[in-house]
Amino acid sequence: MNVQRSTRKGAVRLPAWEPFAGEERIWSVQSFGDILRQVFSSIWSNRLRSFLTMFGIAWGVASLLLLVGLGEGFRSGQRKSLATVGTDFIWMWGGTIPAVGNQHQGMHPYQLTVGDVAAIRTQAPHVRNATAILSRSDLKQVSEFSSAGGPVWGVEANFPQIGNVPIAAGRFLDDDDLRLRRQVVVLGQKNKQLLFEERNATGAFITINGARYEVIGVAQKIGHGDDNGMNQRVYIPLTTMIEQFPMQGENIAQNAISSVQYQPATDEQSESAKVEVHKIIGERHGFDPANHDAFDEWDSIKSNQMVGLIFTAMDIFLGGVGIVTLGLGAVGIVNIMLVTVTERTKEIGLRKALGATNRNIMTQFMVEGLFLTGLSGLIGIAGAAGFMALMNAAVGDGLRGFDPPQLVPWSAAVAVGTLSLCGVLAGVYPARQAALLEPVEALRKD
Repeated sequence: MNVQRSTRKGAVRLPAWEPFAGEERIWSVQSFGDILRQVFSSIWSNRLRSFLTMFGIAWGVASLLLLVGLGEGFRSGQRKSLATVGTDFIWMWGGTIPAVGNQHQGMHPYQLTVGDVAAIRTQAPHVRNATAILSRSDLKQVSEFSSAGGPVWGVEANFPQIGNVPIAAGRFLDDDDLRLRRQVVVLGQKNKQLLFEERNATGAFITINGARYEVIGVAQKIGHGDDNGMNQRVYIPLTTMIEQFPMQGENIAQNAISSVQYQPATDEQSESAKVEVHKIIGERHGFDPANHDAFDEWDSIKSNQMVGLIFTAMDIFLGGVGIVTLGLGAVGIVNIMLVTVTERTKEIGLRKALGATNRNIMTQFMVEGLFLTGLSGLIGIAGAAGFMALMNAAVGDGLRGFDPPQLVPWSAAVAVGTLSLCGVLAGVYPARQAALLEPVEALRKD
């Protein structure tokens, strides 16, 4: 049977599940499905307001994930760009020293030598590896099919341990090649294509400024897109290079080299290694090693650390901006829920008069707040992931120093955690305000 109860505006028909004394128990066991239906009904009745609030949160989430993803793309791209040159090494070239101590007038250059590298290996305890390089860019390479003009590097057998020369075919130079001064060459990927196109280059011969060299290896492609600087290098034994194509210029020592690359024992000992190397070079070339202007060098370890610090600071800043944006969205949710409580005061009073407990009322409004924030967050995450996928498909690996943005797990976790907190905060206060309404007072409000 059905029961009617009178109000000022008419009768309210209620299903007679139990006598009136049992209505409080009925409300207390209200199903979660009933709560969800009420939540959806409330949101749909205020759909424009709900949509605008959800849009603000979704936009904040997507912006947070995209900004962090772009920052991580730059970080990853920069690290890969540095890794194409090599890892955890310091690169030193010849420098200039003053003719008179502590003066910058009458500066004269000095060149590094093979003997300097040998001294670094034996006298610098914090250096685990060092290699000498002699490079020239004025040497022409010719095959029976074509010609090229990439830089020629005379290197030692341990060069790939410090630099980055992955081999695609054949092998790299070995100690016998240097000891016997063999006329053998390893081609960069671009020069292999220029000289031999799609033909097999290993075992073939080319000439370098008229001298005949056997191709013993071909390097893999290094880097992104059309960046072919490293892919146009060719490598020959350092001893052969010094003998046939020594460094040019006046007052150049016979065993002069262009540069030296060395690795500290550990990254943390890089400064100690530099002090030791500076002391060795200063003593061998007759100047004060404390004069840092006399050294021309690049520290890949410090560059990596600097890149890491810059992008970590970016991530913290962007993450903070994103969290503030989400917090403002939560304020919007609190506002809309408080307005909803005000608008539905009579409904809340009627439900409490019919036996709804404070817990029933709080549950409904908390679920509504969590639903708004949760759905908004999922839309924002899905939108950011979709946009990143489109960028990945459009850009790929074509940009040097930049990887396409990807969804960063920690940023997604921060977004989800912040949204959960915002959803609870957005629901608790309005829900408590609704639950504390007295039925009689609520029913009196127009």
